[in-house]
Amino acid sequence: MNKYDVAAFVWPSYTGDEPRTKMFWPEGMGEWQSVKNAVKKFPEHNWPRKPLWGYVNEADPYVMEMQINAAADHGVNVFIYDWYWYDKRPFLEQCLNNGYLKAKNNDRVKFYLMWANHNVMNVWDIRISHDEENIIWDAAVDRPEFEKIADRLIEKYFKHPSYYTLDGKPVFMIYDLANLMKGLGGADATKEAFTWFRERAVQAGLPGLHLQLTIWSEQNFNLSGVDSGRTATTSEIVKFLEFDSMSHYQYVHFVDIDRDYNEIMEDVLKEWQRIDQTYDIPYFPHISIGWDNNPRFQEFRAGIVKNNTPENVKKAFQKAKEYADAHPDQYPLIVINSWNEWTETSYLQPDDLYGYGYLDAVKDVFHSEED
Repeated sequence: MNKYDVAAFVWPSYTGDEPRTKMFWPEGMGEWQSVKNAVKKFPEHNWPRKPLWGYVNEADPYVMEMQINAAADHGVNVFIYDWYWYDKRPFLEQCLNNGYLKAKNNDRVKFYLMWANHNVMNVWDIRISHDEENIIWDAAVDRPEFEKIADRLIEKYFKHPSYYTLDGKPVFMIYDLANLMKGLGGADATKEAFTWFRERAVQAGLPGLHLQLTIWSEQNFNLSGVDSGRTATTSEIVKFLEFDSMSHYQYVHFVDIDRDYNEIMEDVLKEWQRIDQTYDIPYFPHISIGWDNNPRFQEFRAGIVKNNTPENVKKAFQKAKEYADAHPDQYPLIVINSWNEWTETSYLQPDDLYGYGYLDAVKDVFHSEED
């Protein structure tokens, strides 16, 4: 039986340990505050929901030991931590540093980082989330800041024995390529920064670096980082910057999600096929559990995935497995959104609606007795 690497994104906000989170979630429990206070927005709405494990602090190593065991026992063997850098320092690192990395069993589930380098608007603060235009933190960084970040990543994370690698190279995912290019000063400057980053990893004793792109829908990139005089398509920029692989973060980035999950999956499969025909680098199939970000807003927010039951999501996992099996020349990595994106209603963790249904679906499709 094939051994699959099943990776789930981790949104590291379910901890009140970091002082800078209090501005968004003043109750001191991170974004559990929005989960706990969520209300039904219309008669058929399947919120509020409650976590079966409680509103636990995921920066607590004992909590993470329990979650690591639950993940591994159900076939999830990689966590992709959303990683942030705002205002010249890291943000929301405690979940990883104090929770996962201090868990005694973190050898059971590997981890890697996705640099969630998007600007921060008001969306995390339900009191003002309706005003999404206000920028709190700009995530674009210049070259000196990029180098500072790279050195921190190499020393603090990439060398950890549980860091996930492909061909021995630590995998590092980048969420917002346009924002990265904007900060670094365009395509040429970004290519130089990537070359430097790869060389820096080798100098630090690593075999290299595996750079992974979060692909959205096909778009035009501004090559200068400043004006729109020169643009390139996603496929052109991916080749130019020499990314090693790609995956998605969420269906909402590339398909209409305001409909039945099974209909959405038809378009997702078409997108996998298009990517296969367009790109030379591996695409690792991505499955999202769903989408409904109403817990983050006081007023109703349109755009909700319907009928995303564990049974239907299990069929999607089967499609991802078939894709991996049909690409034997690449690693059998499957990427899931997510482990715990509660306020976007896309999570594997057990709740009072479906119990362990989503985790059992992962186990049914991907888990082998040898794991």
